[in-house]
Amino acid sequence: MSRDIRSLDLNLLKALDALLEERSVTRAAARLGLTQPAVSGMLTRLREAFGDPLFIRTQRGIVPTPRAQALAVPLRQALSGIETLLRPEAFDPARADFTLGIAATDYALRAILVPFVAALRIRAPGLRVAVLPVQAARLPEQLERGELHLALVTPESLPPGLRVRRLFEERYVCALRAGHPAAAAPLDLDRFCALDHALVSLSGGGFEGATDAALARLGRARRVALSVTSFLALVEILRESDLVALLPARLVAGQAGLALRPPPLEVPGFTKLAAWHERTQRDPGHRWARALLAEVCAGLG
Repeated sequence: MSRDIRSLDLNLLKALDALLEERSVTRAAARLGLTQPAVSGMLTRLREAFGDPLFIRTQRGIVPTPRAQALAVPLRQALSGIETLLRPEAFDPARADFTLGIAATDYALRAILVPFVAALRIRAPGLRVAVLPVQAARLPEQLERGELHLALVTPESLPPGLRVRRLFEERYVCALRAGHPAAAAPLDLDRFCALDHALVSLSGGGFEGATDAALARLGRARRVALSVTSFLALVEILRESDLVALLPARLVAGQAGLALRPPPLEVPGFTKLAAWHERTQRDPGHRWARALLAEVCAGLG
């Protein structure tokens, strides 16, 4: 007679294991935290599922039938395997061997991923990192499909429905080449507005940004002579020209050949976030990588 595994559930198997161990419905019920009638009912279902009495009542309790005795070892192995499946997976960074897909702008590449990858190479040398450009419209799909595992974004470009962790608040500094004539003294608002400026236009071709809006509120303006789409390219241009630019502080910190000055006006900074899909929320390896990313970003503040 064939048996249907669908007639069994984990609770029934645990009850059978307890009955085999305790040889008593009363003691098995106490071990399982159930009432004696409940365990008796489970025994009835087990008998129906296996087509065997399984246990025979005696004056000293219940004794297993040969069928029940034959089930004891494979049952214990099966329950042990299930416990292993349910046990949180231990994660060893030194033995990690998977690919972490990260969407990042060129700002995030320099300010976040350079120190993050350096830390990864020390703690998890087998972990691979694939960096892709940020495509806000495609992020939910890429994260859901596993093409990406993290996105380094700002709140303005954050799609809905993702898990998020704030990494840091960024501020702007005025950057110019170390030998620039304006680098010799503090930069006041008049001198700042008289210089030729460069800016990053992520969409391309724009000559106004947050700095221009802040200047307009003061009734002032500047001349923007260069618009580029890359923060990294702009840093190189500043080293080789007399242009100045307001750039994120973490991007230019420690950069050789540049002088950094506080801006002579208040320009709002921005928040940098790490975003990920629910599918990787509980994965031990990804949780570890996100924690390391937050640790690295906190250490750079």
